Amino acid sequence: MKIVSKCILKAVFIVCAVSLLLGTAGFASDNQGGVDVININEATVKELASLPGIGKKKAEAIFAYRQDHGQFKDAQELVKVEGIGKKTYEKIKERISVGDK
Repeated sequence: MKIVSKCILKAVFIVCAVSLLLGTAGFASDNQGGVDVININEATVKELASLPGIGKKKAEAIFAYRQDHGQFKDAQELVKVEGIGKKTYEKIKERISVGDK
């Protein structure tokens, strides 16, 4: 029984160590708990459309706004895009970034 306990303990230790190294220890990771964060300054229309509450039409509006006004300096600037209000921004704010500025 003592040998089995030691083996189980070693196995748990190894699983925990690997999880920590891979960043999957059950805690929220840097990318919002495993959810991909989209850089709105580089995203394609298809990538933007994958965000909650953003369909193809709003994604195209975001893309067009970016082309007309340049890169977003702050993610909250999205509310300036026609069709993107505060409620929509609140739904997606944890899933977007403006890059490593």
